[in-house]
Amino acid sequence: MGEPLPVSVVALDPVLEAGTESTLAVCPDLSVAAPGEQPRVVVMTVDRFARTELDMLRATRDTAARPAVVLVASELAPGEALHALAAGARALLRRREADPPRLARAVLAAARGDCTLPPDLLDRLLEQSAAPGRDASGTPAGWAAAGLSDRERSVLRMVADGHETSEIAQCLAYSQRTVTTVVHDITQRFRLRNRAHAVAYALRAGLL
Repeated sequence: MGEPLPVSVVALDPVLEAGTESTLAVCPDLSVAAPGEQPRVVVMTVDRFARTELDMLRATRDTAARPAVVLVASELAPGEALHALAAGARALLRRREADPPRLARAVLAAARGDCTLPPDLLDRLLEQSAAPGRDASGTPAGWAAAGLSDRERSVLRMVADGHETSEIAQCLAYSQRTVTTVVHDITQRFRLRNRAHAVAYALRAGLL
């Protein structure tokens, strides 16, 4: 077993911060980063996700280390989830679901660059993206021109569910190299930063 992954906690409420640190303390693969230690992942715990919290998320991502961010919130509406993902969050969890095993899985996935969302929240995002009231195709012109193939859509759906590359490859009967190439092609084509960014904008554009 390797060294525990150093994780920092950010919260506007010191009680939430202390509670999150206590949860991390019982995860053997994780450790709370010591003062001056560079964390690879930051867990941001909030009651609600509004403008102040969005600014805090962006500020956390804009540091020199650019750590992955796991957002834990009391509740997240689909629009708030999209804003969080677009700002760089790589995992979204509700506080009531953030027990040590789930939080540890989300943090470790974020450290690998994977994106994790609660399944029901993903369903709501997909329903929203397919709702009427959009233009002819429901997608911005740039996305509509390129679109996603069935293979790309299948891979990106599993990325959004938090699956690892090996799991996606096994489920879809692709090689791991193919899965990696598909994700790389999507991020390069649309000039996206990472997997989480790809999921956020594909959902927003109605491509999933």
